[in-house]
Amino acid sequence: MHGTTWPAIAHETLEWRSRYDTDGLSRRQRVDAALRSYDAAVPPVIAELRHAPPAALASELEEAAAEASRFDVEMGIELAPYLGILLRSESAASSTIENLTASARAVAAAEVGIDSRGNGGIIAANVQAMRRALEVDGPVDAPAIRQMHAALMVGDRWHEPGQWRAEPVWIGGSSISPCGATYVAPRHDRVPELIDDLVRFLATPDVSVLQQAALGHAQFETIHPFTDGNGRTGRALVHAHLRATGLVRQVALPVSAGLLASGRAYVDALTAYRAGDPDPVLRLFAEATLRAATEGRRLGHEVRDIRATWSAIVTARPQSRTWDLLDLLVRQPVVTAATLQTELGLAPGHVRRHVDPLLELGILKEQRVHRVRGTYWRAPEILTALDDFAARSGRRLPLR
Repeated sequence: MHGTTWPAIAHETLEWRSRYDTDGLSRRQRVDAALRSYDAAVPPVIAELRHAPPAALASELEEAAAEASRFDVEMGIELAPYLGILLRSESAASSTIENLTASARAVAAAEVGIDSRGNGGIIAANVQAMRRALEVDGPVDAPAIRQMHAALMVGDRWHEPGQWRAEPVWIGGSSISPCGATYVAPRHDRVPELIDDLVRFLATPDVSVLQQAALGHAQFETIHPFTDGNGRTGRALVHAHLRATGLVRQVALPVSAGLLASGRAYVDALTAYRAGDPDPVLRLFAEATLRAATEGRRLGHEVRDIRATWSAIVTARPQSRTWDLLDLLVRQPVVTAATLQTELGLAPGHVRRHVDPLLELGILKEQRVHRVRGTYWRAPEILTALDDFAARSGRRLPLR
C-alpha cells in the first residue's frame, strides 16, 4: 500500500481473566479485577506504507539528518578515544525518560561492580544495551532486538530478558487489570508478526533514514513486545538503525537527551501516531536530533578540554601507562584496581604507582567502600560534566 495517509490503530475486544486473589485487594482493586473485557490495539502493518510529510517538515528532517552526519564526522575525529562518554550520556537520558535517574558516579560505579543496586545498576545495564545496539552489523532484525533487551534487563527477576511477552501489557489505569487502561498493547501472539513487519519497514531503501528511525520507534512502542523495558529498548533500536544505515557510524548521537527535553510532547507524539498522524513524531525526532548534536558537541568539547588540562599538569614519562589511565578515565570515570589490571594490563603491584600521582594532582579522588572491602577512584571533573549534561537534557523545552 502506497500513499500519504497513515492508518490509525484498530482495536479488538478481549476477555480478561484476573490472576489475582481478591482477598488481599482494596475495594477499588476488586472492582478492577472483576472487569471481564478490554480493548487491545491492533496496529497496522507498515512495511509497505509510505508517508509524505509536509514540505517544511520534510526539510527539517533533511536538515536534522545532515546535522547528525556532520556530528558523527566531527566527534569521531575530535573524540575518537573518548566515544564512550556519549554512549553513557545517551543511556542515562534514555533511562531518565522512564523516570530512572542516578548520578553519573552511581552509574559508573555500578559498571565496575562497586554497587549495582538501585537505578545506578539499571542505567548501567542500559549502557550495555546501547553497546549492543551499536554492535549491530547490517540491518536490524528480530534477534538483534531481543539481544538488546536481554542486555538491558540482565539479572531482572521479574521479567524475561530477551523474550517476547506472553501476556497483556498496558499503560495507565489499574496495575492489576488492563480494563480501562489508557493504552493496551496488541495481543501477545501478534508480536512476532508485527516485529517482522517492522524489521521489513526499517530495511526499505526508499524511506529516509531519520523518518524510518522515528516511525519505526513509534511502531515499536505501539507493539510493546516485552513485559518491561520497551521504551529503553525502543530508543536503543533507533541507534542500531542509525548505525546500520550508516547515517551515524562512529558515535552515539544522544537523541534521547533531545527527546527528554521535549517533556510531554514525546508521549503526545506517540499518541498521535497511534491515531493516524505520524507528523508529530517526525517533528519531534527532527528537533531531538538537532538538539542532540548541539548538546553532544558541548559535552564532547568539555571532556576534550578536561583531558587537555590533565595533559598540561601530569609529568609522567612519554611511554608511561599513566597517559593510558587518563584516557581510560574519560571513558570510565570510576575505576578499581581490577579495572586497571583488566583494561591497562597493570600488575597488581603497579596500580598505585599510576594512581597516586593523579590523587596528588586532584585528577582522582579515592573512595573506600566497606561492604565490598575495597577502594575505588573517581574522576570528579568528568562526572560533573556528565551530571551537567544530564541537567541540561532535563530542561524542558516549551511545548508547541
